[in-house]
Amino acid sequence: MESPITGTAAGVPFTALPPVPSTDNVPAPLIVTWHMLDAPRSDAAFAAALPMNDLPAWRVHLGMPMCGARMVDGSTDAVVELMRKDPLMSYLYPFVRQAFEEFPAALESIRAQLPVDDGPIGVLGGSLGGAVALRVLAESDVPVFAGAVVNAAIRMRSVVDLFPGDYPYDAESEKAVDSLDFLAKADAIAGRAPLLVVSGELDHPGLRADALSLADALGERSELLSIPGLAHPLADEPGIEPAPQLPLAREVDAGLVTWFRRHLADSVISDMR
Repeated sequence: MESPITGTAAGVPFTALPPVPSTDNVPAPLIVTWHMLDAPRSDAAFAAALPMNDLPAWRVHLGMPMCGARMVDGSTDAVVELMRKDPLMSYLYPFVRQAFEEFPAALESIRAQLPVDDGPIGVLGGSLGGAVALRVLAESDVPVFAGAVVNAAIRMRSVVDLFPGDYPYDAESEKAVDSLDFLAKADAIAGRAPLLVVSGELDHPGLRADALSLADALGERSELLSIPGLAHPLADEPGIEPAPQLPLAREVDAGLVTWFRRHLADSVISDMR
């Protein structure tokens, strides 16, 4: 396999994996991903956990805010402090908002730097990165041929519930958390692109229930892939540097390759009509 390409796109760090087989600089389709904040918690580590090799498309893994190359002082301490300060309004909500808002410029920069075509893209997100991918589907006008999420933050209230204590919602935080409820936006998502919902059977119960509900709400526009034995993370701690792919991550990866390969083929057929 060719070595990953690293760089920045409009200030966003990325790890890019070329199409397989090589297209010899002929423009190829693009799949963009956003990683988890659990392990793997950087673009490079996510690319190692879910490389989606053997796809005839570029896989460009974008870094989330304050992760990987954007860590403060080379550690996750600053992120942990934001979680402690206010898990929703200092951490979850602004991270998803920033990743979503910086995406259009990053996409334009990727297309300027790499030989990717100008057709619809694929999107993939894991955990909190899943909320970014779902927001791209629900709220952006970027053409998408297919999407996928893995152990995703589908309803942000379910993620807030994972933190200790009762969260003190007020009018502002109620508005913020409701804006990241993608079950409520299922119709918009279904109208944009088919979605693969990957859910570990040992994921947090609330996230697992949301995954099942989203797949059900999307109906024929969705496919559910349950992974027995998979909890929430896809890699071992600390999950910052690339690491060997774990067996359960390999199962997720295989499902993603099958899904995106199918819809890449559908996209080519559609373009020929």
